[in-house]
Amino acid sequence: MSKNRFEQVSEPADDAMTLCLKRDGEKNYGIISCPRSATEGRLPKDYTSDELPLKEAISSAIKLANDFKAPLVVMDPDGLWQTEWGELYRDDES
Repeated sequence: MSKNRFEQVSEPADDAMTLCLKRDGEKNYGIISCPRSATEGRLPKDYTSDELPLKEAISSAIKLANDFKAPLVVMDPDGLWQTEWGELYRDDES
């Protein structure tokens, strides 16, 4: 079975849902943001979640991306990504 692949980005994308993984002291969390434009009108307005525990943020982001048929990218400035969640890669062409 192949693992999910997610593009790692340095800033939120205008054309995709973005999962941002963050560390604040001892607290690790994720925030999901999605511009309405990334969902071709399926989302009534831009969306930003509250802080969520990492695993909940990842599973919620994947579910939302699938539900709204939106691409999903990941910001991970603090290096919190774990390989069990899938492959995180950078697009060297951008």
